[in-house]
Amino acid sequence: MKIAVIDINGKKTGRSVELSDAVFGIEPNEHAIYLDVKQHLANRRQGTHKAKERAEITGSTRKIKKQKGTGTARAGSIKSGIFRGGGRMFGPRPRNYSFKLNKGLKRLARQSALSLKAKSNDILVVEDFSFETPKTKDFIQVLKGLDLENKKTVFVLAGSNKNVYLSSRNLKRVKITVSSGLNTYTVMNAGKLVISETCLEQIESNYTN
Repeated sequence: MKIAVIDINGKKTGRSVELSDAVFGIEPNEHAIYLDVKQHLANRRQGTHKAKERAEITGSTRKIKKQKGTGTARAGSIKSGIFRGGGRMFGPRPRNYSFKLNKGLKRLARQSALSLKAKSNDILVVEDFSFETPKTKDFIQVLKGLDLENKKTVFVLAGSNKNVYLSSRNLKRVKITVSSGLNTYTVMNAGKLVISETCLEQIESNYTN
Protein backbone atom coordinates (compact mmCIF):
# COMPACT_ATOMS: atom_id res chain seq x y z
CA MET A 1 0.00 0.00 0.00
CA LYS A 2 1.48 3.32 -1.11
CA ILE A 3 0.95 6.55 0.78
CA ALA A 4 2.08 10.04 -0.16
CA VAL A 5 4.60 11.86 2.03
CA ILE A 6 3.48 15.37 2.96
CA ASP A 7 5.13 18.28 4.73
CA ILE A 8 3.91 19.93 7.91
CA ASN A 9 1.86 22.38 5.84
CA GLY A 10 -0.15 19.52 4.34
CA LYS A 11 1.39 19.85 0.88
CA LYS A 12 2.64 16.84 -1.09
CA THR A 13 6.39 16.48 -1.34
CA GLY A 14 6.23 14.42 -4.52
CA ARG A 15 7.51 11.35 -2.69
CA SER A 16 5.61 8.30 -1.51
CA VAL A 17 6.38 5.36 0.77
CA GLU A 18 5.26 1.76 0.66
CA LEU A 19 3.57 0.56 3.84
CA SER A 20 4.69 -2.94 4.74
CA ASP A 21 1.93 -5.53 4.34
CA ALA A 22 3.41 -7.46 7.29
CA VAL A 23 2.69 -4.52 9.62
CA PHE A 24 -0.01 -2.40 7.98
CA GLY A 25 -1.80 -4.94 5.80
CA ILE A 26 -2.67 -7.98 7.91
CA GLU A 27 -6.15 -9.25 8.77
CA PRO A 28 -6.80 -7.56 12.15
CA ASN A 29 -7.20 -9.82 15.17
CA GLU A 30 -9.73 -8.01 17.37
CA HIS A 31 -9.28 -10.33 20.35
CA ALA A 32 -5.52 -9.68 20.41
CA ILE A 33 -6.25 -5.94 20.38
CA TYR A 34 -8.71 -6.38 23.26
CA LEU A 35 -6.19 -8.30 25.38
CA ASP A 36 -3.37 -5.81 24.77
CA VAL A 37 -5.57 -2.81 25.58
CA LYS A 38 -6.91 -4.60 28.67
CA GLN A 39 -3.36 -5.27 29.88
CA HIS A 40 -2.31 -1.66 29.25
CA LEU A 41 -5.23 -0.28 31.29
CA ALA A 42 -4.76 -2.89 34.02
CA ASN A 43 -1.06 -2.00 34.37
CA ARG A 44 -2.01 1.65 34.85
CA ARG A 45 -4.17 0.89 37.89
CA GLN A 46 -2.49 1.74 41.19
CA GLY A 47 -4.39 -0.87 43.17
CA THR A 48 -3.97 1.12 46.40
CA HIS A 49 -7.65 0.96 47.39
CA LYS A 50 -8.25 -0.05 50.99
CA ALA A 51 -11.20 -0.12 53.38
CA LYS A 52 -10.97 -0.86 57.11
CA GLU A 53 -12.43 -4.13 58.29
CA ARG A 54 -13.77 -4.84 61.79
CA ALA A 55 -10.35 -5.77 63.17
CA GLU A 56 -8.97 -2.37 62.13
CA ILE A 57 -11.76 -0.17 63.47
CA THR A 58 -11.18 1.76 66.73
CA GLY A 59 -13.94 1.01 69.18
CA SER A 60 -15.00 -0.84 72.32
CA THR A 61 -14.53 -4.59 72.44
CA ARG A 62 -17.19 -5.23 75.07
CA LYS A 63 -20.17 -7.42 74.26
CA ILE A 64 -22.94 -4.93 73.52
CA LYS A 65 -25.85 -7.04 74.78
CA LYS A 66 -26.48 -10.43 76.35
CA GLN A 67 -26.34 -13.49 74.15
CA LYS A 68 -29.88 -14.75 74.67
CA GLY A 69 -33.29 -13.46 75.56
CA THR A 70 -33.33 -10.23 73.53
CA GLY A 71 -35.51 -11.57 70.73
CA THR A 72 -33.00 -10.33 68.15
CA ALA A 73 -29.86 -11.73 66.61
CA ARG A 74 -26.85 -12.18 68.83
CA ALA A 75 -24.20 -9.45 68.54
CA GLY A 76 -20.76 -9.40 70.10
CA SER A 77 -19.03 -6.25 68.81
CA ILE A 78 -20.00 -2.71 67.92
CA LYS A 79 -17.32 -2.89 65.23
CA SER A 80 -19.30 -5.41 63.19
CA GLY A 81 -20.14 -4.37 59.64
CA ILE A 82 -23.89 -4.55 60.33
CA PHE A 83 -23.70 -1.51 62.62
CA ARG A 84 -23.26 2.13 61.71
CA GLY A 85 -19.58 3.03 61.98
CA GLY A 86 -18.53 -0.60 61.85
CA GLY A 87 -15.92 -2.15 59.59
CA ARG A 88 -16.49 -2.82 55.90
CA MET A 89 -17.38 -6.43 55.09
CA PHE A 90 -15.15 -7.93 52.42
CA GLY A 91 -13.82 -4.48 51.53
CA PRO A 92 -11.19 -3.78 48.86
CA ARG A 93 -7.57 -4.53 49.68
CA PRO A 94 -4.37 -3.40 47.92
CA ARG A 95 -3.65 -5.64 44.94
CA ASN A 96 -1.72 -5.77 41.69
CA TYR A 97 -3.93 -5.82 38.59
CA SER A 98 -1.16 -6.44 36.03
CA PHE A 99 -0.97 -9.65 34.05
CA LYS A 100 1.35 -11.14 31.44
CA LEU A 101 0.92 -11.42 27.68
CA ASN A 102 3.22 -13.19 25.28
CA LYS A 103 5.43 -11.05 23.03
CA GLY A 104 3.97 -12.65 19.91
CA LEU A 105 0.43 -11.73 20.91
CA LYS A 106 1.42 -8.15 21.70
CA ARG A 107 3.14 -7.84 18.32
CA LEU A 108 0.03 -9.22 16.60
CA ALA A 109 -2.16 -6.73 18.48
CA ARG A 110 -0.05 -3.77 17.39
CA GLN A 111 0.09 -4.98 13.79
CA SER A 112 -3.70 -5.37 13.89
CA ALA A 113 -4.21 -1.87 15.29
CA LEU A 114 -1.94 -0.30 12.66
CA SER A 115 -3.67 -2.29 9.91
CA LEU A 116 -7.07 -0.99 11.04
CA LYS A 117 -5.79 2.58 10.88
CA ALA A 118 -4.30 2.00 7.43
CA LYS A 119 -7.56 0.52 6.10
CA SER A 120 -9.55 3.49 7.37
CA ASN A 121 -7.03 5.96 5.86
CA ASP A 122 -6.25 7.42 9.28
CA ILE A 123 -2.47 7.34 8.83
CA LEU A 124 -0.49 10.33 7.58
CA VAL A 125 3.22 10.19 6.76
CA VAL A 126 5.02 13.52 7.13
CA GLU A 127 8.61 14.43 6.44
CA ASP A 128 10.79 14.86 9.53
CA PHE A 129 10.35 18.22 11.24
CA SER A 130 11.54 20.13 14.28
CA PHE A 131 11.16 23.54 15.93
CA GLU A 132 13.97 25.90 16.86
CA THR A 133 12.17 26.95 20.02
CA PRO A 134 9.15 25.50 21.84
CA LYS A 135 6.07 27.42 20.72
CA THR A 136 2.49 26.19 20.92
CA LYS A 137 1.45 28.63 18.20
CA ASP A 138 3.82 26.92 15.74
CA PHE A 139 2.38 23.51 16.54
CA ILE A 140 -1.16 24.80 16.07
CA GLN A 141 -0.11 25.94 12.59
CA VAL A 142 1.06 22.38 11.90
CA LEU A 143 -2.36 21.04 12.94
CA LYS A 144 -4.07 23.56 10.70
CA GLY A 145 -1.84 22.64 7.76
CA LEU A 146 -2.63 18.94 8.24
CA ASP A 147 -6.36 19.68 8.81
CA LEU A 148 -6.22 18.05 12.24
CA GLU A 149 -7.67 20.79 14.40
CA ASN A 150 -10.05 19.46 17.07
CA LYS A 151 -9.13 15.87 16.17
CA LYS A 152 -7.56 13.40 18.55
CA THR A 153 -4.11 12.99 17.02
CA VAL A 154 -0.96 11.03 17.87
CA PHE A 155 2.37 12.13 16.39
CA VAL A 156 4.94 9.34 16.24
CA LEU A 157 8.50 10.64 15.89
CA ALA A 158 11.77 8.82 15.26
CA GLY A 159 13.35 10.14 18.46
CA SER A 160 12.57 12.37 21.41
CA ASN A 161 12.25 16.01 20.35
CA LYS A 162 12.02 18.35 23.32
CA ASN A 163 10.87 21.43 21.39
CA VAL A 164 8.09 19.55 19.58
CA TYR A 165 6.96 17.94 22.84
CA LEU A 166 6.88 21.23 24.75
CA SER A 167 5.03 22.92 21.88
CA SER A 168 2.23 20.35 22.01
CA ARG A 169 2.05 19.82 25.76
CA ASN A 170 -0.83 22.26 26.35
CA LEU A 171 -3.01 20.80 23.58
CA LYS A 172 -5.53 18.30 25.01
CA ARG A 173 -6.18 16.30 21.85
CA VAL A 174 -2.53 15.87 20.83
CA LYS A 175 -0.07 13.25 22.02
CA ILE A 176 3.61 12.98 21.08
CA THR A 177 5.37 9.63 21.27
CA VAL A 178 8.32 7.79 19.76
CA SER A 179 8.32 4.51 17.88
CA SER A 180 9.52 2.52 20.91
CA GLY A 181 6.70 3.98 23.04
CA LEU A 182 3.90 3.18 20.60
CA ASN A 183 1.33 0.75 21.94
CA THR A 184 -2.04 -0.68 20.92
CA TYR A 185 -4.04 1.55 23.27
CA THR A 186 -2.43 4.73 21.89
CA VAL A 187 -3.07 3.66 18.29
CA MET A 188 -6.70 2.68 18.88
CA ASN A 189 -7.42 5.79 20.97
CA ALA A 190 -6.18 8.12 18.22
CA GLY A 191 -8.41 9.56 15.53
CA LYS A 192 -5.41 10.18 13.27
CA LEU A 193 -1.90 8.73 13.39
CA VAL A 194 0.82 11.04 12.07
CA ILE A 195 4.09 9.18 11.49
CA SER A 196 7.36 10.85 10.55
CA GLU A 197 9.11 9.42 7.50
CA THR A 198 12.13 8.12 9.42
CA CYS A 199 9.95 6.69 12.18
CA LEU A 200 7.99 4.60 9.68
CA GLU A 201 11.10 2.51 9.01
CA GLN A 202 11.61 1.99 12.74
CA ILE A 203 8.01 0.83 13.24
CA GLU A 204 8.24 -1.66 10.40
CA SER A 205 11.54 -2.95 11.79
CA ASN A 206 10.12 -3.30 15.33
CA TYR A 207 6.92 -5.11 14.36
CA THR A 208 8.10 -7.34 11.52
CA ASN A 209 8.14 -11.01 12.53
